[in-house]
Amino acid sequence: MDLAAFQAQMRALYGARDEQRGPARTFAWFAEECGELSRAIFRGTHDDRVTEFSDVLAWLASLADLTGVDLADAAQRYAEGCPRCRRSPCGCARG
Repeated sequence: MDLAAFQAQMRALYGARDEQRGPARTFAWFAEECGELSRAIFRGTHDDRVTEFSDVLAWLASLADLTGVDLADAAQRYAEGCPRCRRSPCGCARG
């Protein structure tokens, strides 16, 4: 599933609820899911990580939709390489 299709699926599944909840509360849920992902990365199983990555992606798509951002368009920023140096892999100085 590509990003545009995924974002459309999240809109179809949860768009009405997300609109009622609004961006601030949706962002709070997104942040909570990021915390759950952190726990899965460091203490969970592979299946836990898959679940939490999918939840974070779902909430990110919902939040993007609520704020009028097309995730596929946003991803294009990285299509040609690093947005700063335009190289792949990135050649920016670390630090």
